[in-house]
Amino acid sequence: MPSPARLAHAESLFAVTPDFPEPGVLFQDISPVLADPAALRTIAEGLLAPFAGSFDMVAGIEARGFTLAGMIAALTGTGFMPIRKAGKLPAPAGRVEYTLEYGTAVIEAPDVLQPQHRVLIVDDVLATGGTLAATRELIGQLDCEVAGAAVVLEIQALGGRKLCGEVHALFQS
Repeated sequence: MPSPARLAHAESLFAVTPDFPEPGVLFQDISPVLADPAALRTIAEGLLAPFAGSFDMVAGIEARGFTLAGMIAALTGTGFMPIRKAGKLPAPAGRVEYTLEYGTAVIEAPDVLQPQHRVLIVDDVLATGGTLAATRELIGQLDCEVAGAAVVLEIQALGGRKLCGEVHALFQS
């Protein structure tokens, strides 16, 4: 696990935008963290630390999860699989429709998994937990094992863990 000083540096880079995307919301943007090479490495190492050696594929949830999962896959010599919004893949191997607070959404996965794969799921933020829960379901649908789930930031007030299960979160707000 990265040192507390390295984690504090990464956390200090979060950009907070009040009233976005709607009044009363404090949007926490990790884009400045991704732009800082030391912070990006810190975040990637922190996300994978509890799961080191327990996975052979990293699933990144669209869109910032792609960057984080790709970095983790490169650091660990494992594969990377993008979890995409519906309609972005020519021949998805699986798809799951799930409910959002404002409607429904569909995610899809490419045909790159083998039944023995142990998959680490990575995303930037855990809010209500719908997308992460759907990703767990999708990986199960493809006869693979979820090795764990990791996010950079958990917005605890939204109670996402109730829906998606155990998650390793580097930071909470």
